[in-house]
Amino acid sequence: MVSHIVLLKPKASLSSSERDALLEAMRTAFDSIAEIQRVRVGKRKLIGRGYESQMATDYEFVCVIEFGDEPALRRYLDHPAHAELGRLFFMTAESALVYDFDMVEPARLRELI
Repeated sequence: MVSHIVLLKPKASLSSSERDALLEAMRTAFDSIAEIQRVRVGKRKLIGRGYESQMATDYEFVCVIEFGDEPALRRYLDHPAHAELGRLFFMTAESALVYDFDMVEPARLRELI
């Protein structure tokens, strides 16, 4: 499995119409791109631990998109709905990180290391 991990800090000046456009592009991409196996979206939760203050940037949101394999991820990235999502994403982001990870169950951890 391949996970596409996106961390987002939206622009402070983001208007509600810009936010709505980004959310609609996310819904469209997630609903129309068959290669996506699972999507989870979250908002950062602060629980008062020391590691929270060590982060250089406060990424408020995360999106984890799972694919069966790398070719499926590549088809997602090349899909027209993703192109629109990417355009709006970078227009609305103050800061962002995007990473792709090969994922395994803990019993298969040795395969990664």
